[in-house]
Amino acid sequence: MIDVLIAGGGPAGLAAAIHTAAAGMEAVVVEPRAAPVDKACGEGIMPSGVAALRSLGVEVAGRDLRGIRYLDGVRRAEATFRGRPGLGVRRTELHDALHQRALDSGVKIVPGKVGEVHQSHDRVTAAGLTARWLIAADGLHSPLRRGLGLDRPGGAGHRRYGLRRHYCIAPWADFVEVHWSSHGEAYVTPVGDNLVGVAVLSRHRRSYEEHLAGFPVLAEVLRDREAHSVRGAGPLRQRARTQWYGRTLLVGDAAGYVDALTGEGVALAMATAAAAVRCLAAGRPQDYPSQWARLTRSHRLLTEGLLRAARYPATARLIVPAAHRVPAVFRAAVHALQ
Repeated sequence: MIDVLIAGGGPAGLAAAIHTAAAGMEAVVVEPRAAPVDKACGEGIMPSGVAALRSLGVEVAGRDLRGIRYLDGVRRAEATFRGRPGLGVRRTELHDALHQRALDSGVKIVPGKVGEVHQSHDRVTAAGLTARWLIAADGLHSPLRRGLGLDRPGGAGHRRYGLRRHYCIAPWADFVEVHWSSHGEAYVTPVGDNLVGVAVLSRHRRSYEEHLAGFPVLAEVLRDREAHSVRGAGPLRQRARTQWYGRTLLVGDAAGYVDALTGEGVALAMATAAAAVRCLAAGRPQDYPSQWARLTRSHRLLTEGLLRAARYPATARLIVPAAHRVPAVFRAAVHALQ
């Protein structure tokens, strides 16, 4: 019998598989897409995420990031990371590195989808395979979370969407730049010597070009630059009733997601995957929901606070001026997330 069956071969699923193998257990990943897999992603990894990748033996080329910078066209506020830098890296390169590390660790990756799940007191069966445990790492709109009845309504009034496009231009900063407007945010992440990723987040469903026009200073910098195709994701807010159900644990975005506003998706995927495997190795899956809550608390609290402020144009316009006037508070917020 397989020790741990993992649904989803994205960063969270592959990290869980590598941790499982390191703990001396057999891991099998079920993933329908061929590697490397691309998706809408800000592509900035916080320092804790970089450290987690290195602890897995994963080294991936990218651009060092010194910190976070907020701009609104007039003012700016920036905070550098303490100690180690973050990393800007193409999603495909990150996925390829994790995929190869999993294979080198003895993880078996099989094509397919995990559909119906059958659980008993000592095993779980899915995708024609039987295992002691199932880790659901099947993404933001997790079919497993929904199929197990673990979806928790997030509220139609709070839906936000993200779009990402790459531009062929030399990075002009070694920060992740967050450009603010009354209708959303634009994130600029250096990911190569001549490449930046620009992701826009908003509650409005419009074309990428319409969103970018809301940031005239940034739009002018990118004007006439070669641009790649657009990828999108959303609604971003997803909630789970619990992260542990029977012999199934939810990790990464499948376990619940607030928003991409603070750019911690990969770091949290690494952290929750490691915690889930630790709980399984110790024979205490019941400990995982509280560990998940602890690991994600700072992210959830800060992101929810920023979202509430950004929801209304009058308060959205105050975010960058406030960060500019009280830089110590802004630095403390960034350091709490790194």
